[in-house]
Order: sequence, then structure tokens, then C-alpha cells
Amino acid sequence: MYDVIVIGGGPAGLQAALTIGRMHRTVLLLDSGEYRNATVEHAHNLLTNDGRSPADLRRIARDELAAYDTVEVRTTPVTAVSGALGDFEVTTADGVERAARLMLATGMRDELPPVPGLAEQWGRLVAQCPFCHGHEFAGRRVGILIDGEHAGMIERMLRPVVASAFLARPSDVARVTAVDDGLELALTDGSTERVAGVFTAAAATQRAPFAAQLGCGVLASGGVEIDAMGRTTVPGVYAGGDMAHVAAVPGPMVSLAAAIASGQLAGASAVRDAIMP
Repeated sequence: MYDVIVIGGGPAGLQAALTIGRMHRTVLLLDSGEYRNATVEHAHNLLTNDGRSPADLRRIARDELAAYDTVEVRTTPVTAVSGALGDFEVTTADGVERAARLMLATGMRDELPPVPGLAEQWGRLVAQCPFCHGHEFAGRRVGILIDGEHAGMIERMLRPVVASAFLARPSDVARVTAVDDGLELALTDGSTERVAGVFTAAAATQRAPFAAQLGCGVLASGGVEIDAMGRTTVPGVYAGGDMAHVAAVPGPMVSLAAAIASGQLAGASAVRDAIMP
């Protein structure tokens, strides 16, 4: 039996495994090999690694984890979880593993507006976070395809960065096509707009069913409910990364830095809770 099994091999899960391993607790990290940022070529807004690819970040993290004897990493998807504090069971294609505690870091799945051509550029010329992708369009015209007041907020955030912005509802765009200098937006009224890139809003849902299988509380945001230290509503189950939200925080921060921080807190909590009376 492991002290902790971490499900998810993104930044939160990798950081949690490192934190637990440094305390010489046995930890098994199970990585499905599927990532929310799989289409992103360069990650940004991460100190000392600005511009590095997410794949490189994962490779470096795994190399660092290999230095810890109590940390084991496997690339295999999890199919089911069950149990309770002190004896959780995690089922994979290789069999069943057991742990005293679980850490969920399985991430979210993005559902884009149904505009033809938009998904093909997701993570490259189409993004949703100005902090992570805005600077790359500096001095150029961008499109903002978002419904409601959120469009105006993104436009105001980007004013010091871009030359101009074209705002439209996703339903007003018939197709998005890649061109030499960016994207061409074909509008439903027959006109077109050329932009360097597009910002849009994706609806996020849980990528994996494990929080539901364990009975973890879920917030209106769709995120698994955690406290400030990464504890879910189920004793012995922790969560981190973009899948987990703190109820008191207005909205989740979707960034590598935030995921790493939440993974560190959840990993530390799993160790500390194990020794508390």
C-alpha cells in the first residue's frame, strides 16, 4: 500500500508527487498521457520557464522525480476509484493499487463555441487567457469571440498590449480559417475580418469521473470543492490544479503557476494530515 496515489501527471500532480516524495512517503503517480494543454507549443507566464513547451516541462519534472526512491511514476490511465480514508483502491489496466490517501489532479476538458475552424487553432492562435497568450499578439489586431460582459473585460485587459480588437459573438462567426498572417474570420453577414489571433471563452468540465465516484463536493463553477489546503469534502481525498476550486475564491486561476502552487499545498496537506492526531 502507498501512502498516497496521485492521479494526473500535469503540473499539479507532478508537484504533489515531488512534495510527498521529499518527505520520504511512498507515492505512486498515475498519468493517463492526456493533457488539457496538449495543443500548446509554448507555455508562458511561468518564472524561469517562460516559453518552454509543456511537454518539456513534464519531461524535466519526471527526471527530477526519478531522484526520489519513494516516488513511482507510471503512464497508465485510471479506470475507477473507490474506498475510504486509510484504504483507497485505484483500478488501472495493470491491476488494482491501494493507498491511504488520494490526490486528484486530472484537470478539466474545454468545450469551445461551435464555430468551424476554431478548435483546430486552440492553444496556438486561439486562446482564452490574456496572461498566458496576450503578449504574443503585441501590437497587432486580435479578435474577441465571447458573449456578454466578459468580452469587454478581455478587451480592456488587452488594450495596452494589442493594436486593436474586433469583438463579436461566436454566433456571428461562420468560420475561422488560418492565413499567412494569422486568422480570417468569415462572418455570418458575409463580411470578413483579419486578425493575428482570437480570444474566446471555453466551457470547462471535469475530465475524469473520479471525484464523482468518491462523492466529492462540486461547486457551481464545475470545479471540485477544496479548502485552502487542497482538501476535498471527502476525508483523505485531496485535489489540485484547474479541476479544483476554493469556494471563497470568485473564479479559478487557470495557469501553470497556480496549478503548481495548488499541487504543492495538497501534497503537503496529505503528508501533514497523516501525522496529525
